[in-house]
Amino acid sequence: MNRIVQIEYLEIEENKEQEKLIEKVIEQCFKEEHLSHMNIYIAITLTNPENIRKINQEYRKIDKQTDVLSFPMFEKEEITQMLLEQNHEVEDVLGDIVISIPRVEEQAVEYGHSFERELAYMLVHGFYHLMGYDHIEEKDKLEMRPKEEKVLQDLNIARI
Repeated sequence: MNRIVQIEYLEIEENKEQEKLIEKVIEQCFKEEHLSHMNIYIAITLTNPENIRKINQEYRKIDKQTDVLSFPMFEKEEITQMLLEQNHEVEDVLGDIVISIPRVEEQAVEYGHSFERELAYMLVHGFYHLMGYDHIEEKDKLEMRPKEEKVLQDLNIARI
């Protein structure tokens, strides 16, 4: 199988258990969207609130902390075309996902479920943004949310 994820750490400790979860979740996302055979991967950066705030300011001109940022490399139509052609031979990055691990920890407590569930949700959420989905408009949310929930259900990662 091709490499599907590249994990980087930005001013936080490496964590092999988190890496295993990340690989499992992204693998399921690729399977669900029929990307497993393609020569693409996702670059994931795990960091802290200060760094995600800087990244958010630099790239989105929003000076605030957040939980996850996604930076797609393709438009939704380009991904659809790649899937139709079934011949993406050059290794390419689908996009970048940046996650604030301390924020994931806080939200897990706030929402009353496990850290693993919250991290998995951030990954799936970021993945679908890379795939061209959004949730700003209600009609878009109705398309994106069921996809996210299906991946989490297939992995038996439930809200506790």
